Amino acid sequence: MKSFTYERATDPDQAVALLSRDPNARFLGGGTNLVDLMKLGVETPGHLVDVARLPLDRVEETDDGGLLIGATVRNSDLAADPAVRTRYPVLSQALLAGASGQLRNSATTGGNLLQRTRCPYFQDVTKPCNKRQPGSGCPAREGVHRDLAVLGHSEACVATHPSDMAVALAALDADVLLLGPDGRRTVPLTAFHRLPGDRPDLDTVIRPGELVTGVRLPASSAGLPSAYRKARDRASYAFALASAAVALDVRDGVVREVRLAFGGLAHKPWRATAAEAALVGGPATADAFGRAVATELAAARPLRDNGFKVLIARNLAVRLLTELADPDATTVDRADPRDTGHDHGGDR
Repeated sequence: MKSFTYERATDPDQAVALLSRDPNARFLGGGTNLVDLMKLGVETPGHLVDVARLPLDRVEETDDGGLLIGATVRNSDLAADPAVRTRYPVLSQALLAGASGQLRNSATTGGNLLQRTRCPYFQDVTKPCNKRQPGSGCPAREGVHRDLAVLGHSEACVATHPSDMAVALAALDADVLLLGPDGRRTVPLTAFHRLPGDRPDLDTVIRPGELVTGVRLPASSAGLPSAYRKARDRASYAFALASAAVALDVRDGVVREVRLAFGGLAHKPWRATAAEAALVGGPATADAFGRAVATELAAARPLRDNGFKVLIARNLAVRLLTELADPDATTVDRADPRDTGHDHGGDR
């Protein structure tokens, strides 16, 4: 690890000012992703601005009935928050599926959103990688890519975004709150992370010097039946091969509202807008769910070794939609560790 300097910020404005002084500085939250990458030599900041103790560690009601989640709220605290568990259960489930207890106790909301996309070539500085060094190439396309993207990838990059939490937030229509040198702004979670295109080095639309100060959950998502499910190679310490987050409102057998997002399939959480459009106003049946999800996944472009992820994603989504439409359905063993295990070393 290369040497670096360190400062601790006491308020958000000071944090932004400290970072703005040095173009090679980085914010440090829980550090569970950034420090790992520094040890590997992937990240080499010359200065760290510690924001973990900023007064952004609360979950609060908003005036319109939503929730405001501070950027330094720990993942374990957010998963256990009563308002999250009762009104946005998909978020609590995603957080519990996202990391070991030790990591959840350290990882922050803001840091979780800013995780670097996962790819073995990105983490190996002896290999070329367009994400690490633009223009050097993407050996994953012809190399080891079993766990990588099937949607939205480009010739430049096939990496996948690792966060479980962000997938749930995408399904809930959450907003990301930012503070930077030019002031405050709000970005929809679905627009916060980027597809790779020809700039895979840019994971998000965050601007230089900006700090994530929080996430806002809208009242319109509160109380909707919702759930999260992931599939992975083993029950612990594994990222999602595919995951799905669903919020569903069914009345008299008709889909009135649906929100569906996939994880593990793309460079960002994938909001399934085509499937949603196909479902609203239609019957809440397994056949209808299967057709709609197939419409969404028709855009998939699997590589040599990862086409199986499309089928896994389809089955996860259809099962979740069916369960939420009929809570008495018994199509899935909820204790199956392949889908619902709660302990892996993934999200940061």
